[in-house]
Amino acid sequence: MFKKVGIFLQMIKFEHTVFALPFAFMGAVLGSVVMSGELPSWAQIGWIIMAMFGARSAAMGLNRLIDRVSDAKNPRTAGRAIPAGLLKVGEVIIFIAVSFFLLFWAAFNLNPLSAKLLPIAVFLLVFYSFTKRFTWACHLILGLTIALAPLGGWVAVTGNVDWTAMVFYFTIVFWTAGFDVIYSCQDVEFDVKEGLHSIPARFGVPRALLIAKVFHLLTGIGFISLLFMTDLSWWYVAGMIIAYIILFYEHHIVSPSDLSRLQTAFFTMNGVLSIVVFSFTLIDLVVQFYK
Repeated sequence: MFKKVGIFLQMIKFEHTVFALPFAFMGAVLGSVVMSGELPSWAQIGWIIMAMFGARSAAMGLNRLIDRVSDAKNPRTAGRAIPAGLLKVGEVIIFIAVSFFLLFWAAFNLNPLSAKLLPIAVFLLVFYSFTKRFTWACHLILGLTIALAPLGGWVAVTGNVDWTAMVFYFTIVFWTAGFDVIYSCQDVEFDVKEGLHSIPARFGVPRALLIAKVFHLLTGIGFISLLFMTDLSWWYVAGMIIAYIILFYEHHIVSPSDLSRLQTAFFTMNGVLSIVVFSFTLIDLVVQFYK
């Protein structure tokens, strides 16, 4: 049983939760303090964690299920659970259904708006896995999907959406799209051969890396905008400086002629960035809250 659980966790890349969960927490604490002057309750945090786990598990399960044929052809992904025969299709379908149940259960225990927005969330979670079949804008669709984490955290504690929430949402959209473009550079030859769509396959690796830089420039502008739209102060600014250094380093270690450190740029750098931004935001808000 424990081996099977490990296979499921590997299938959904559980360790990659570090990308989105800190921003979900950031959306929750920022929204709560901005809208009500209070920190989120532990109950709200618990339901947010459940919603995040359910949404991400369902999305990754769907992605692995829908892409199982192309994954089997790609040497990089042939060892994934379904192509390798470690999990059956029926088992993954049950896993996806349970994951959606957890998402729905959490949403209905948060507030009415969280429940009402579920159809949009479910649509994006399902739709993304098909986008590489017909558009190179799939990276932006992934961004729109993953950025539901911070937006969902905001909605979970406030019960509404305002301009600050939307600026935060699109900031994470471009951050996600940027690192996904970099990551997809390793599959450019396979994507072209199989007729799959991506920015590297459409524009080539050099231009793709330039587009990723533009996406991350927009991310930086978004984070700066949040400073002026909220009461965030110097702790947040310190976190932003570190985040910008991380983004600069991420692009510095990857070039069209050298993708050997792409995994570092994708996982390590972005995982650290999300934790840093959330941590410094939390410190900033807590310091102000207890003044």
